[in-house]
Amino acid sequence: MTTTLMPDVVTPVPHTVRYRPPSGADVRIIETIAECAGALDATRAAGLTVGLVPTMGALHAGHCSLFERASSECDLVVVTVFVNPLQFGVPEDIANYPRTLNADVDLAGRAGAGIVFAPPVKEMYPGFPAPVATTVSVAGLGDQWEGASRPGHFDGVTTVVAKLFAMAGRCRAYFGEKDFQQLAVVRRMVGDLCLPVEIVGCPTVRDDDGLALSSRNVRLAPDARRAALALSRALRTGAAMATRGDASPSDVEAAMAETVAAEPSVSLDYGALVRADDLRRATSVRPDASLRLIIAATVGGVRLIDNLDPFAPPAHAGVVAEPALS
Repeated sequence: MTTTLMPDVVTPVPHTVRYRPPSGADVRIIETIAECAGALDATRAAGLTVGLVPTMGALHAGHCSLFERASSECDLVVVTVFVNPLQFGVPEDIANYPRTLNADVDLAGRAGAGIVFAPPVKEMYPGFPAPVATTVSVAGLGDQWEGASRPGHFDGVTTVVAKLFAMAGRCRAYFGEKDFQQLAVVRRMVGDLCLPVEIVGCPTVRDDDGLALSSRNVRLAPDARRAALALSRALRTGAAMATRGDASPSDVEAAMAETVAAEPSVSLDYGALVRADDLRRATSVRPDASLRLIIAATVGGVRLIDNLDPFAPPAHAGVVAEPALS
């Protein structure tokens, strides 16, 4: 089912209608799996390529970097906007998640999307709120860090992403590196299940002050927004310690924790140096190893995550891509 967008309302219509943002971009809004799958099948039948960007909406410049990358590499870009209830453990968290579909369609169109797939919950999970009988789980990768702090979170992510991939068919799928664990989990799922999807990881996008862009940032009060800079500051501190040459992983993690502790309003969940492939804690600090600094903390009641390659050249503060489904 295709819909037109009116202020704060999504109105079903019996035929295909296109929403035209002021920029002149032409965006088709689809609500059903069957219609979206048919549109993408037709695209490939015409010899064209498909790019998929899964999101939960509340889009911003970080998401735009994904759309722009996808549109530079694919003939048709489909952006999914779906607040997935399976990946939320706390009812208040999903209730507070921002929903801005009109603005999302406008932004996606300006950044190169041709389709916005925005299904209702009952389209993705017909029996909801009854438990979903079939879920996808990535053991090991999905059980630690965010998976340990938010039980069931990654099962929700991989289940909805697997459904989106089944709908989309052969395509490239674009995910931001800001949620580094999510990217690793999705890559493993695609490899293990032999799905015909190429996963493309895109760099994180940050504000000029270094805070990684996130849809959750809108929930930060001004004081909490300033305090949240402790996360990126801790990552830079950890990276500086790692590149010193004589530090151990515990030295790096202690430096990160100390940096966060200097900001009393930030509650640290974890700050760790891990192996980039399996996210296990690093046992040594070597420039030739593929390592990642990861961090999660609660600021003003809002859970935030971030990560950094300790040996990568410093990036401009404004470069970073939003994880699609966080």
